[in-house]
Amino acid sequence: MGVAQTAANAEHKAQAAATERDSQRAALAAIPLPTKSLYIDVHEPAAWANPFLSVDADTMDLRITLPDTNPSAVGQGSMLRPEGARRQELQLRPGELVQALIALPPGAWHYGRVIAVAESPLANRKDRPKVRRNVEAAIQQLNDLGIVVEEWPTR
Repeated sequence: MGVAQTAANAEHKAQAAATERDSQRAALAAIPLPTKSLYIDVHEPAAWANPFLSVDADTMDLRITLPDTNPSAVGQGSMLRPEGARRQELQLRPGELVQALIALPPGAWHYGRVIAVAESPLANRKDRPKVRRNVEAAIQQLNDLGIVVEEWPTR
Protein backbone atom coordinates (compact mmCIF):
# COMPACT_ATOMS: atom_id res chain seq x y z
CA MET A 1 0.00 0.00 0.00
CA GLY A 2 2.84 2.41 0.80
CA VAL A 3 4.42 2.20 -2.66
CA ALA A 4 1.07 2.60 -4.42
CA GLN A 5 0.19 5.62 -2.28
CA THR A 6 3.59 7.22 -2.95
CA ALA A 7 3.15 6.67 -6.69
CA ALA A 8 -0.35 8.17 -6.60
CA ASN A 9 0.92 11.21 -4.67
CA ALA A 10 3.76 11.69 -7.16
CA GLU A 11 1.31 11.50 -10.06
CA HIS A 12 -0.97 14.10 -8.45
CA LYS A 13 2.00 16.43 -7.88
CA ALA A 14 3.11 16.01 -11.50
CA GLN A 15 -0.41 16.78 -12.76
CA ALA A 16 -0.62 19.88 -10.53
CA ALA A 17 2.77 21.09 -11.79
CA ALA A 18 1.71 20.55 -15.43
CA THR A 19 -1.55 22.43 -14.83
CA GLU A 20 0.33 25.33 -13.23
CA ARG A 21 2.85 25.45 -16.12
CA ASP A 22 -0.04 25.46 -18.63
CA SER A 23 -1.68 28.39 -16.84
CA GLN A 24 1.66 30.25 -16.80
CA ARG A 25 2.09 29.62 -20.54
CA ALA A 26 -1.45 30.88 -21.14
CA ALA A 27 -0.64 34.09 -19.23
CA LEU A 28 2.29 34.70 -21.61
CA ALA A 29 0.30 33.79 -24.74
CA ALA A 30 -0.68 37.45 -25.26
CA ILE A 31 2.96 38.19 -26.09
CA PRO A 32 3.72 37.44 -29.74
CA LEU A 33 6.53 35.16 -30.83
CA PRO A 34 9.87 36.99 -31.20
CA THR A 35 10.88 38.84 -34.34
CA LYS A 36 14.62 38.21 -34.63
CA SER A 37 15.12 40.95 -37.23
CA LEU A 38 14.26 43.51 -34.51
CA TYR A 39 17.10 42.49 -32.19
CA ILE A 40 19.69 40.73 -34.36
CA ASP A 41 21.87 43.88 -34.45
CA VAL A 42 21.63 44.63 -30.70
CA HIS A 43 25.01 43.90 -29.16
CA GLU A 44 25.02 46.00 -25.98
CA PRO A 45 22.93 45.16 -22.91
CA ALA A 46 21.95 48.82 -22.50
CA ALA A 47 20.43 48.82 -26.00
CA TRP A 48 18.33 45.67 -25.38
CA ALA A 49 14.67 46.75 -25.15
CA ASN A 50 13.16 43.45 -23.92
CA PRO A 51 13.56 42.01 -20.42
CA PHE A 52 17.23 41.37 -19.59
CA LEU A 53 18.12 38.89 -16.84
CA SER A 54 21.48 39.13 -15.09
CA VAL A 55 22.09 36.07 -12.92
CA ASP A 56 24.22 36.05 -9.77
CA ALA A 57 24.96 33.36 -7.15
CA ASP A 58 21.90 34.08 -4.99
CA THR A 59 19.81 36.65 -6.86
CA MET A 60 18.75 37.73 -10.34
CA ASP A 61 18.40 41.25 -11.67
CA LEU A 62 15.56 41.67 -14.14
CA ARG A 63 15.90 44.86 -16.18
CA ILE A 64 12.76 45.94 -18.02
CA THR A 65 11.62 48.91 -20.08
CA LEU A 66 7.95 49.62 -19.56
CA PRO A 67 5.88 50.75 -22.55
CA ASP A 68 5.16 54.43 -23.14
CA THR A 69 1.52 54.84 -22.12
CA ASN A 70 1.15 58.18 -23.88
CA PRO A 71 -0.43 57.47 -27.29
CA SER A 72 0.76 60.77 -28.79
CA ALA A 73 3.94 60.84 -30.88
CA VAL A 74 4.68 64.40 -29.71
CA GLY A 75 7.82 64.48 -27.58
CA GLN A 76 8.40 60.74 -27.83
CA GLY A 77 12.00 59.89 -26.86
CA SER A 78 12.74 63.51 -25.96
CA MET A 79 13.57 65.07 -22.62
CA LEU A 80 9.85 65.28 -21.93
CA ARG A 81 9.36 61.51 -22.28
CA PRO A 82 12.75 59.80 -21.82
CA GLU A 83 13.00 56.05 -22.24
CA GLY A 84 15.30 55.85 -19.23
CA ALA A 85 12.45 56.98 -16.97
CA ARG A 86 10.53 53.83 -17.92
CA ARG A 87 13.43 51.49 -17.16
CA GLN A 88 13.24 49.50 -13.97
CA GLU A 89 15.50 46.94 -12.37
CA LEU A 90 14.00 44.31 -10.11
CA GLN A 91 16.06 42.10 -7.83
CA LEU A 92 14.55 38.61 -7.60
CA ARG A 93 15.22 35.30 -5.97
CA PRO A 94 15.31 32.43 -8.49
CA GLY A 95 11.87 31.18 -7.40
CA GLU A 96 10.26 34.53 -8.23
CA LEU A 97 11.33 34.71 -11.88
CA VAL A 98 8.26 33.14 -13.49
CA GLN A 99 5.75 35.27 -11.57
CA ALA A 100 7.74 38.44 -12.31
CA LEU A 101 7.70 37.72 -16.05
CA ILE A 102 3.98 36.89 -16.06
CA ALA A 103 3.29 40.21 -14.30
CA LEU A 104 5.00 42.25 -17.05
CA PRO A 105 2.68 44.08 -19.44
CA PRO A 106 2.80 42.88 -23.08
CA GLY A 107 4.26 46.28 -24.07
CA ALA A 108 7.47 45.47 -22.15
CA TRP A 109 8.23 42.77 -24.75
CA HIS A 110 9.25 45.03 -27.68
CA TYR A 111 10.82 42.17 -29.69
CA GLY A 112 8.21 39.56 -28.80
CA ARG A 113 8.61 36.66 -26.35
CA VAL A 114 12.41 36.68 -26.05
CA ILE A 115 14.63 37.46 -23.07
CA ALA A 116 18.37 38.08 -22.81
CA VAL A 117 20.16 36.12 -20.07
CA ALA A 118 23.71 36.75 -18.89
CA GLU A 119 25.95 35.83 -16.00
CA SER A 120 26.43 38.81 -13.72
CA PRO A 121 29.78 40.47 -14.46
CA LEU A 122 29.89 41.47 -10.77
CA ALA A 123 29.73 37.88 -9.51
CA ASN A 124 32.59 36.75 -7.32
CA ARG A 125 35.07 34.49 -9.14
CA LYS A 126 34.64 31.66 -6.62
CA ASP A 127 30.85 31.75 -7.17
CA ARG A 128 31.08 31.17 -10.95
CA PRO A 129 29.97 27.48 -10.83
CA LYS A 130 26.89 28.40 -8.76
CA VAL A 131 26.13 31.32 -11.09
CA ARG A 132 26.35 29.00 -14.10
CA ARG A 133 23.97 26.48 -12.47
CA ASN A 134 21.53 29.33 -11.78
CA VAL A 135 21.77 30.50 -15.42
CA GLU A 136 21.05 26.99 -16.67
CA ALA A 137 18.10 26.59 -14.26
CA ALA A 138 16.68 29.97 -15.38
CA ILE A 139 17.04 29.00 -19.05
CA GLN A 140 15.19 25.73 -18.35
CA GLN A 141 12.34 27.63 -16.63
CA LEU A 142 12.12 30.11 -19.50
CA ASN A 143 12.11 27.36 -22.13
CA ASP A 144 9.35 25.54 -20.22
CA LEU A 145 7.27 28.73 -20.48
CA GLY A 146 7.84 29.04 -24.22
CA ILE A 147 10.11 32.09 -23.91
CA VAL A 148 13.03 32.25 -26.36
CA VAL A 149 16.37 32.79 -24.60
CA GLU A 150 19.22 34.85 -26.06
CA GLU A 151 22.19 33.98 -23.86
CA TRP A 152 24.71 36.79 -23.71
CA PRO A 153 28.37 36.37 -22.93
CA THR A 154 29.64 38.19 -19.86
CA ARG A 155 30.72 41.64 -20.92
